[in-house]
Amino acid sequence: MHITQETDYALRIVYCLAKCGQRRDARSISDEMSVSLRFSLKILGKLAASDIVKSYKGSHGGYELSRTPAEITLKDVIWAVEGPYRLSRCIGDDGECNRGALGCCAFQTVLSDISRDINKKLAAVTFDDLINEK
Repeated sequence: MHITQETDYALRIVYCLAKCGQRRDARSISDEMSVSLRFSLKILGKLAASDIVKSYKGSHGGYELSRTPAEITLKDVIWAVEGPYRLSRCIGDDGECNRGALGCCAFQTVLSDISRDINKKLAAVTFDDLINEK
């Protein structure tokens, strides 16, 4: 399994903003991350809607993080682009079967537990951790 290309780019865009520590225009972000401007703008829109970045209009406009890198996790960015991570599509928000089946199937509990573990690990990694990684 892989994260989507859009999520991969979103992680890199947030990392770029976290590392530079200041407002950047979309063109310079897209050039540095080797992502088309159009795709970068789409991703930046999702990140702004999720309050991960702030968007500024005008001649001094651009994008910057809305929180410190220590307050933004991998989970935040992945959820902003893809929604909640679940190992299986059959697991609902509450860990219950979203197919309408009664009871718990053989896969539901184990896949829900694995999904919960992965989300905990994603929430434990901040962009400050990534910037300061040796």
